[in-house]
Amino acid sequence: MARTTLRELSGFDQTPATLAESTLILVDYQNTYTRGVMELAGWRPALTAAKDLLGRARAAGAKVIHVVHDSGEGTPYDVRAEIGAIHPDVAPAEGEPVVVKGAPNAFVGTDLGERVDAAGHENVIIAGFMTNMCVTFTTEGAFLRGNHPTVVAEACATRPLTTPVAEVSAEQLHHSALATITDLYGVVVPTVSDLK
Repeated sequence: MARTTLRELSGFDQTPATLAESTLILVDYQNTYTRGVMELAGWRPALTAAKDLLGRARAAGAKVIHVVHDSGEGTPYDVRAEIGAIHPDVAPAEGEPVVVKGAPNAFVGTDLGERVDAAGHENVIIAGFMTNMCVTFTTEGAFLRGNHPTVVAEACATRPLTTPVAEVSAEQLHHSALATITDLYGVVVPTVSDLK
């Protein structure tokens, strides 16, 4: 059976973005996902990959934008508390903006779009937590506004979920989300080293 993607049918470019000609968007690398009720499966290797990605992007001179989710005081997403802070491994450097969002698509109700436009690149490289939620929807948002997203798989992670019809492992959910992105919204590369 043929496995033609919607991207292929639409004639979209399948070339991954290059770091020097892209804006890097790091999504929700918050302490939220490293412990407690929202701890992700595989967060540590994903975060290590994200640290490598960030270092390479900075070395290439890429514009870097950090995104965090805020659900208010007392939640695991409280950006005013340590639990909601960006993990020190990928903490913003001086001059790197932090966009605070309240929806899975980081372009909704924020100035992320304006910041991406000001950086001057149509290409965006996206990585973060969780693969099936804010990474997927932010990638969709970038695609729908005319950007060209590339997602770095090894720098993303998620958690297992139970649905009314099945138990879904974190690995299944991660791969399913990446398949959704691959089908239409962007190019997926397996590792940081796949980027030039």
